[in-house]
Amino acid sequence: MPEVHQDEFFWVDSNEPHSQRRKAVLAKYGNQVRKLYGYDNRTAYQVMFVMAVQLAMAYHVRNLPWWKVLVVAYTVSGTCNQNLLSAQHEISHFLALKKPFWNKVLAVASNCPIVVPVATKFRQYHQEHHSHLGVEGWDVDLPTPIEANAIVHTVAKICWMVVYILVYGIRPLIIRPKPVGMADVINWGLVLAFDGVLLYTLGFKSLLYLLLGTLFGGGLHPIAGHLIQEHYMFVTGQETYSYYGPLNCFTYNVGYHNEHHDFPQIPQTRLHALREIAPEFYTPLQCHTSWVWVIWKFISDPEVGPWTRMKRDTREGTDGGLEPIALHTKTAFADITNLQSSAIGKAFKSS
Repeated sequence: MPEVHQDEFFWVDSNEPHSQRRKAVLAKYGNQVRKLYGYDNRTAYQVMFVMAVQLAMAYHVRNLPWWKVLVVAYTVSGTCNQNLLSAQHEISHFLALKKPFWNKVLAVASNCPIVVPVATKFRQYHQEHHSHLGVEGWDVDLPTPIEANAIVHTVAKICWMVVYILVYGIRPLIIRPKPVGMADVINWGLVLAFDGVLLYTLGFKSLLYLLLGTLFGGGLHPIAGHLIQEHYMFVTGQETYSYYGPLNCFTYNVGYHNEHHDFPQIPQTRLHALREIAPEFYTPLQCHTSWVWVIWKFISDPEVGPWTRMKRDTREGTDGGLEPIALHTKTAFADITNLQSSAIGKAFKSS
């Protein structure tokens, strides 16, 4: 039996489910799925378009009244900068351009309208999120025990969501700090130089428009719902969730999150094809169709919060089994652990 941890998280003995499902999918549809691997230049074109929109808007807002700056910062800049933050996710897998070097260049360039340097460190931490999903001390996407114990009531959840992107950015520096490398120096230098030039040429309103877009777009904003949708448990025993809805077009299909974790080498424009090739692996999984509902549910439901995340001690798990062992009793959702395990088992048998 696993060690009982004295916190509110959902601890499991199993390894993460995506490697299991990946093997099953490849065993059955290997040739078809491998054809989806690669990159897609259309991602780079969309990123550059959004960058141009943000630069044009930064110029436009320089003389607007403050109330209008705030409105467009939430509506336009929030959407665009969350788009660019989602682009960091896609680019970190080198899926926008053929060469890794040019993906890195695009990541730093698209970081500029975000105002705060994030590109190089995000890539490092995100790689560990995939390789050590849910592992305490490795996966910095996991909330800390302090967050789990403090963010339990509606008001606290609202406040946490408002500043979520700040928490998301600061948490890794506390949980798993990394040394500063030359790539970080270049990233910081270019972004801060951009900030300085923008402030000098267009003024404070333009810089604030971009900065607020980053804060608003990563907080209580419709497309920020993916930050909660991806791994917060809405059904006991399911670690990752996909979102299938129209807002995927603003976020490089980041909603296809089960598909992405199963096959991070498939670009966002082809993730839907993976689901079409292997529907029996993805249709049984619980999914979301509204990010607004996800945010509302997270805030209003006392059974959902930062503690509703799955954790494990090691990436390999400790029991070697397919089925997670639930130790958390607070979450009052239907347990579909057996459904997921049986779906994977049937896939193995039929392949």
